[in-house]
Amino acid sequence: MMNLTLRLPYRTPFATTPLARSLAGHVVPGLERHDPASGEHTRTVPTPHGPAVVTVAFDAPGHVTARLRVMDDADVPPVVARVRRWLDLDADPLPVDRALSADPLLAPLVAARPGLRVPGAVDGAETALLAVLGQQVSLAAARTFAGRLVAAFGAPAPEGLTAFPTPACLAAAGAQELREATGVTGARARTLHAVAVAAADGLQLDPGADRTATRAALLALPGIGPWTSEYVALRALRDPDAFPSGDLVLRRALGTPTARLAEERAQSWRPWRGYALLHLWTWEVFA
Repeated sequence: MMNLTLRLPYRTPFATTPLARSLAGHVVPGLERHDPASGEHTRTVPTPHGPAVVTVAFDAPGHVTARLRVMDDADVPPVVARVRRWLDLDADPLPVDRALSADPLLAPLVAARPGLRVPGAVDGAETALLAVLGQQVSLAAARTFAGRLVAAFGAPAPEGLTAFPTPACLAAAGAQELREATGVTGARARTLHAVAVAAADGLQLDPGADRTATRAALLALPGIGPWTSEYVALRALRDPDAFPSGDLVLRRALGTPTARLAEERAQSWRPWRGYALLHLWTWEVFA
């Protein structure tokens, strides 16, 4: 076991408060924890030698402090890469903010939160599976379902945490067992199982994937619609232009009754529609 502390630099500006609040609001019991007093966020990260544990803190300008606990020193570079994707640390916020500020609706939101980041993923399959558990339910319910999934099928990790179950493990379990463990509906369990099988069979759900092919593969699965495929593209594939136009919060913020009208309204934001989406989501939460 190896412990080390790193300073992970980023380009300024960086709106750290919304990102920290998002991490806190989406904590999956057992998989991660958030300290409201310090703002530190701790979670497991998969590595070739077993689950690592990472604690991040937004405690100084210009960098994120990351404390790593890894099984092998060879795991450090891939863990750092996953953390950087997770926190969107490689983004260049200036061109994004400049482009979105040209829109009268978005300009005050960008001014209020310059350098807003899009939360990413430490593992694309995990993000896709959690997205399925979050379909058409409250955030509290989604967290409960996810915590049950982790408790039933996850692996022990350092610091009393549990690693997210692998796609192969969930694929082997079967839809009925997933339903019994989580309490989701039969249809949702079948979708969860279908995504696990696809990921176990090689569906690429990380930034290097062909975005078009991955979207098509997801949409071909039972129970996966445009919202889920775009959400996965935004967070797991790191597509900055991903845009779930049918999202209810988004359409409410835009004042558009249909997904088609939301698509039309957002054309001028390309190729940064994903960042515009985060500004609108954040506005709805903090307004």
